[in-house]
Amino acid sequence: MLKNILGRNKNDSKADKAHDELIEKISNMNLTDMRAYVRDKLSNLPITEDGLNEVMLKLINEDKTTKKRYINDDDMDSKKKKAFDLVILVSSSKKLTVKTVELIQQFLHLYEPMINEYDKKNKDIYKSRLTDSLEKGINMMNQLAILKNKMNILGQN
Repeated sequence: MLKNILGRNKNDSKADKAHDELIEKISNMNLTDMRAYVRDKLSNLPITEDGLNEVMLKLINEDKTTKKRYINDDDMDSKKKKAFDLVILVSSSKKLTVKTVELIQQFLHLYEPMINEYDKKNKDIYKSRLTDSLEKGINMMNQLAILKNKMNILGQN
């Protein structure tokens, strides 16, 4: 609260500017670009935890002007498949955070009917692949937390 009264320092404005630029770049990406970003293949845009969150938010949130989500029931199966693959990539990322896991869970809940329909129509198993990748991502986060805790105990920050 005191920070709001006194104003922000210079470092906060730089971080906010970088975050705003990241949001702007991700908002203009298509699925292929987002996939390259999550795989850390874009040399001018390194992958960050906030970036993963923005990718997931782009898949989940409605566009304010069109009132549609990024993926819809009437989209081609190839777009749905790319989106499902992208979520699997996000869940296996080394930059996975608790917030990202929550967004992935929200994605799974929101798109569950679409995933089930896609699996039935294309004889695929995306529902289990998505849940398995999320489970592996959570286990990886737990292992990193255990390792970090051990390092702190040993005094090796």
